[in-house]
Amino acid sequence: MNILKKVSAVTGSATLAVFAAMPAWAQDVASEAAEAAAEAAAPIPDKGDTAWMITATVLVLAMAVPGLAIFYGGLVRTKNMLSVLTQVLAVFCLGCLTWIAWGYSIALSDGNAFFGGLSRAFLSGITPDSTAATFTDGVVIPEYVFVAFQMTFASITAALVIGSLVERIKFGAVMLFAILWVTFVYAPIAHMVWYGGGFIYEMGALDYAGGTVVHINAGVAGLVGSLILGKRLGFPREPMPPHSLVMTFIGTGLLWAGWMGFNGGSGLEANGGAGLTILNTFAATAAGVVTWLIVEQLIKSKPSLLGGASGAISGLVAITPGAGIVGPLGAIVMGALGTIAAFIFIDVIKKKLGLDETLDVFGIHGVAGIIGSIGTGVFAAASLGGIGMDPTIGAQVVTQIVAVVVAIAWSAIGSAIIFLVLKAIVGLRVSEEAEREGLDLSTHGERAYHY
Repeated sequence: MNILKKVSAVTGSATLAVFAAMPAWAQDVASEAAEAAAEAAAPIPDKGDTAWMITATVLVLAMAVPGLAIFYGGLVRTKNMLSVLTQVLAVFCLGCLTWIAWGYSIALSDGNAFFGGLSRAFLSGITPDSTAATFTDGVVIPEYVFVAFQMTFASITAALVIGSLVERIKFGAVMLFAILWVTFVYAPIAHMVWYGGGFIYEMGALDYAGGTVVHINAGVAGLVGSLILGKRLGFPREPMPPHSLVMTFIGTGLLWAGWMGFNGGSGLEANGGAGLTILNTFAATAAGVVTWLIVEQLIKSKPSLLGGASGAISGLVAITPGAGIVGPLGAIVMGALGTIAAFIFIDVIKKKLGLDETLDVFGIHGVAGIIGSIGTGVFAAASLGGIGMDPTIGAQVVTQIVAVVVAIAWSAIGSAIIFLVLKAIVGLRVSEEAEREGLDLSTHGERAYHY
């Protein structure tokens, strides 16, 4: 009995000690369980979405290098072919570096209605485990992939501007322009349009893949730059035909293929929305080609390869802001309307104004981008095959027009300041002797062709 009493006493003491420790133990278990639940609830990037976005990023790279470079290069005279390739290559690369350094942070981080902050400068705080949200709740992709995809947009947009300035601009001015323009023009417009809290974003404007951010922005900058830079020597008296429409045709094909990543990747997921976007990109481009050729046949009786290539780019530009929002029939109409508007500007208005906007960056990207951005407000309506906002078409169109005006104003004023500053500090134009000789030899010491 005494032994049993002692055992009972010891057992009771141990039991009391265990029960005394239980509250702390229970808190630890609850805390660990909460952490495990949080980890389990954290969305994990889908490998299919990630693979598609990496592919889309590479496709946009191919749009610029070599696509845009070859497209532009074929349109200039032989003596300036290599200068165009070099300028596009250099501007694209400087755009990439500027984006990594501070462009991404200014465009796509918290700030005010016009600028993001510098919390993401030099990609601070981003790791391989960081994620970026897509447009579906609970779906994410790696943030590094998102940074890279958006980087190609910034870089090719800056390269687009160069088409208005080729054959007479200094290479040093081009290099400085790329850094300043991505910083003070492109990144703020991207923030306004695509980031929550941005001025245009909060208006409710629709821009799926860059009608305002890319095409209107680049077109207006190119027009402003060409006016400040001045006309090429001999323009318009001397003929200045493209030296290789074969290269321009190849560039057109590369741009069209790459645009599938440009538009198709803008939904950030590999799903039915990406399928709709790619179908629309095919439809609008086909409509653009056919429309331009028909218009040329009716007016000039000679449909041209250059016209077909111009129609393709016009259709691509026009559908970009609505690529994942409108239906295929709406895409066809938008591609056709954007092409007609671009043709009228280039073939009629530009000639009457005497503009030397060399490769029609504003004539195609600016004009078709405006038509596409406004048209998105119409054809996004569900009653017209879109995925949008019946019965408020009128209100949406007004919002789209305001967004277009804001983008034009920001790009025009910001680009003019940059060009004027560069003109005062380093000069914009090469010498008359260098321009006559051609920039291939005078600037780069090379020839594109040796006969």
